[in-house]
Amino acid sequence: MGPHPAVAAIRLAVRRVLHDILNDHHSPAEQSPHRRPSPLVLVACSGGADSMALASALAFEAPKLGVRAGGITVDHGLQPGSDQRAEEVVLRLRELGLDPVESTAVTVGREGGPEAAARYARYAALDAAAERHGATAVLLGHTRDDQAETVLLGLARGSGIRSLSGMAAVSGADGRYRRPFLQLDRQTARKACMVQSLPVWDDPHNADPAYTRSRLRQEGLPALEKALGKGVVEALARTAQLSRDDADALDAWARQAEASVRDAAGLLECAKLYALPPAVRRRILRQAAIEAGAPAGSLFARHIEEVDRLITGWRGQGAINLPGKVVAQRQGGRLVIRQG
Repeated sequence: MGPHPAVAAIRLAVRRVLHDILNDHHSPAEQSPHRRPSPLVLVACSGGADSMALASALAFEAPKLGVRAGGITVDHGLQPGSDQRAEEVVLRLRELGLDPVESTAVTVGREGGPEAAARYARYAALDAAAERHGATAVLLGHTRDDQAETVLLGLARGSGIRSLSGMAAVSGADGRYRRPFLQLDRQTARKACMVQSLPVWDDPHNADPAYTRSRLRQEGLPALEKALGKGVVEALARTAQLSRDDADALDAWARQAEASVRDAAGLLECAKLYALPPAVRRRILRQAAIEAGAPAGSLFARHIEEVDRLITGWRGQGAINLPGKVVAQRQGGRLVIRQG
């Protein structure tokens, strides 16, 4: 008799990602896996059902493929006893057979709100751990439900098609971050933990109405499903993939078009920018602002729209101030974006 369907589903998802990692790790000319050390894959584990299911699947699948498997848990220090809970997670990961395993404490700032600040601190810690251990990849337990929530949050911000594309299955420097569960629902991960008797910790922040994502999870999505019927989560996750495909295509178009709208001195020519489709033009403007020093995370659609009006609605208006002390202004038919 085989494993429970939920366990089989999570193991299959992890197996596929590990195969991808191995294919990326070994070049076509390097057919023998003994030419290079076997890759180390870390799982980021909070102790919740999603990441515990992911950790158990990694511990089961990695040895069969000759992959070394470890784990890391991040202590955000936002709740009493968080350090003790982090140590409990370390123990559970070691009991699964993962090695190396560590807990790392972070200080969460305030910039961008509590959720964004915690996310920034967490990824900085995961990046540092991956570098320290020489890990090829870090697995994250985001599910289809998380993807649906991310799409709705992007829709509420009104930030365009890229924000509707949600989380990528592969992201980070050199494809470091992998999300095997984006096609699986949260309930599958929880059931896999239950049938394997894996202890899980339910973070009270996930039900705290002070957090936007928590309100969306507890109230928003259930209300949508009540109004529109079942299948909203699946539809939103599908929207994410379709939006990502479209956004990737537009990004590629913008990269190709960028050289053609610059003069011999490298300045952007307003007339040539005007001739481009708005979606392509705004991508070029955004990238130019980032290259001038504007932080990508602080550069919103309204900023780019203001710069775009220097191209499409020119009436002699003055310079536009952007995040990072970057200034955009029109000078003699050219668009100059630089540090102010």
